[in-house]
Amino acid sequence: MQRTRRLRSNASIRALVRETYLRVDDFIYPLFIQEGKGIEDEITSMPGIKRWSLDRLSKELDEIVALGIKAVLLFGVPDKKDADGSETWDDAGLIQRAIKLIKTNYPDLYVISDVCFCEFTDHGHCGVLDGHVLDNDATLDNLAKQVLSHAHAGVDMVAPSGMIDGTVETVRNALDEAGFVNLPIMAYSVKYASAFYGPFREAVDSAPSFGDRKTYQMDPANAREGLLKASYDDLEGADILMVKPALSYLDIVAHLRENFDVPIACYNVSGEYSMIKAASAKGWIDGDAVMTESLLSMKRAGANIIITYFAKDMARLLKTET
Repeated sequence: MQRTRRLRSNASIRALVRETYLRVDDFIYPLFIQEGKGIEDEITSMPGIKRWSLDRLSKELDEIVALGIKAVLLFGVPDKKDADGSETWDDAGLIQRAIKLIKTNYPDLYVISDVCFCEFTDHGHCGVLDGHVLDNDATLDNLAKQVLSHAHAGVDMVAPSGMIDGTVETVRNALDEAGFVNLPIMAYSVKYASAFYGPFREAVDSAPSFGDRKTYQMDPANAREGLLKASYDDLEGADILMVKPALSYLDIVAHLRENFDVPIACYNVSGEYSMIKAASAKGWIDGDAVMTESLLSMKRAGANIIITYFAKDMARLLKTET
């Protein structure tokens, strides 16, 4: 009889043969930056996650650094929006000021900017509209302007998230032509039109004013299409390929890991976070245990990088285990 239980008999042997580990270095922590002053507002549907104005942001950044988290992903909540999301390429815009503030005061913190338009457009879609249809190529022109503005502000990495065809090629060419040849791109390569984004849309007030995003985000039923899309991003120059969301798409994470040699990221999105937090608050689950198991599943599937709202919680838990 084969007895695999020999290697499960106590905690010491289980630790010796453990295949997958979580490290604080695996995590990117999303930050919501809101225009205004004196803002430190918890997002109702995302317990523990807040919107921060720039004058209060140091409180959050001090904690992030103390916990050993090394990278943040910035999202903006502006006070003014227009049809094109023109603040996204304004050198005095909210995200640009956030980048400069962080890099000045926390130079070792790695700053990644989400490159999109939905938070900044008055219609909530991810680019320029032609009637009720997103104009792919007109949006690419604005993406080039946005990434260059972020680059000039001092961002360490850009993360285009709109699922607009030709994004990575456009962004890479714009950066290279402006001399930012060493600025990496983390592409939202396989981003599904998911119901798990609900709390995020509350956080940044980015719900579409009409329709949905199914003409540019992917159908959750499709796996092979995800590999095709990732292959385009890889050829166009993406340095990191991302899958979003994570938990319901671990098969896609695994497929990308098997087929590409670049680092693979996944986004543990707001709905995944909020479900665990809500069930934990009700006493229905052990929140820390389910958090850990969920993040382990992403790492085990092949993700090198996990963008997660649990980053601070998991960092605290890892500190207690060492």
